[in-house]
Amino acid sequence: MRGIPLLFISALFVRSEKGGLFMLDEEMLYDLADLFKIFSDSTRLKILCSLFDKELNVTEITSATGVSQTAVSHQLRILKQNHLVKYKRDGKQMVYSLSDDHVKTIINCGIEHIEE
Repeated sequence: MRGIPLLFISALFVRSEKGGLFMLDEEMLYDLADLFKIFSDSTRLKILCSLFDKELNVTEITSATGVSQTAVSHQLRILKQNHLVKYKRDGKQMVYSLSDDHVKTIINCGIEHIEE
């Protein structure tokens, strides 16, 4: 994933690709840190990756990740609260998917960074 729109300059400043420099306020810094905390759990990452290209129910996520159903349900609740996954009812089951392509972009950028 090339073309990340912002370049990190310091703890409080970010430079855009167009050269402008702006400061992140404290609230934005805390919100950004909270977002990255969500991605810091390997179980949550397994769940997110299992949903990259398809919708799955809890049983299917459990099977795809090798994580217990209790743990999957717990982590899905956190991912839903943070708007990283969405769900819809399919009969008696809930089917989960990624909320949007930003989730894929963040994970793919992390993978690219590790592989450099």
